[in-house]
Amino acid sequence: MKQSLLTILVCPKCKGELVCNETATDADGEIAEASLSCSNCSVSYEVSNGIPRFVEPDNYASSFGYQWNLFRKEQIDSHNGTTLSADRLWSETKWEREELVGKWVLDAGCGAGRFLDAASRSEAQIVGIDISSAIDAAKANLQGRDNVHFVQASIYDLPFREEAFDFAYCIGVIQHTPDPPASIRSVAKMVKKEGKVAFTIYGRNHWYTKLFSKYWLRPVTKRMKKETLLKAIQSAMPVAFPVTNVLFKLPLLGSVFQFAIPVANYVNEKQLSSEQRYAWAVLDTFDMLSPHYDQPMTEDEASDAMKEAGVSEISRPNPSLNLIGIRR
Repeated sequence: MKQSLLTILVCPKCKGELVCNETATDADGEIAEASLSCSNCSVSYEVSNGIPRFVEPDNYASSFGYQWNLFRKEQIDSHNGTTLSADRLWSETKWEREELVGKWVLDAGCGAGRFLDAASRSEAQIVGIDISSAIDAAKANLQGRDNVHFVQASIYDLPFREEAFDFAYCIGVIQHTPDPPASIRSVAKMVKKEGKVAFTIYGRNHWYTKLFSKYWLRPVTKRMKKETLLKAIQSAMPVAFPVTNVLFKLPLLGSVFQFAIPVANYVNEKQLSSEQRYAWAVLDTFDMLSPHYDQPMTEDEASDAMKEAGVSEISRPNPSLNLIGIRR
């Protein structure tokens, strides 16, 4: 943990000042082991592996910890040789790299760090938070970058000073939380006045959204042991992948098959090799079927939550449920 992170950290429960009792540093002089004691409510929090931890290790997002530590590098641009994560980040925030220079940016639900990897190249101070042990995968992927910080915390009890950030984004996470509107409000309130926010959420734009094939399976798959579910997907993929390679490309009918077959095969993604698409198919099919929560939102629901947090000038830059705005 870098000393500079301490300037914005507070107790997530009472927002009291934290006193750092350092016990070990790493080779770079960063805090590796410590306790953070609240001067107001006397609660203490652990710093281990250089990561301040404000939640218990077992929680509703444990499947993501399992997933991202196992598939740690698959979606990291600097590992896979693509620009897919960077392209998505800048497309879905509509921010310019230059406006982030020297600013504090929050990545809410960073997973293994695919968007941290891209955002860190903007010379901003980027803070990735995740409630799961995926935060350890993110640190392993991006360790050594002077402008990247890692925190294990709940999206509902963010351990930062009010209005600590100039920018905040949350891509592909909100639907996997217990209370999506509250998650949006919590992230948006971390941004100072005139700061910018961006959210991308699973959309519920049609009456038939919940007829998507994964929702028929999820009542069973989300209760399965993570290891068992992954093995089932890996066993099915040698057949499912080549079949969907054909079906998902069919004119007109391709979108129907994508709706009817719960396999994440990105048949039109030219930046990925066939081997990479296969790995992503296993990863993202697991990602569809394993999370405890999967709660898509309408545009009005998401927009209303943003407005309640003081966000205005809300717009939708992409066909997906991708909303951006400015906090006033």
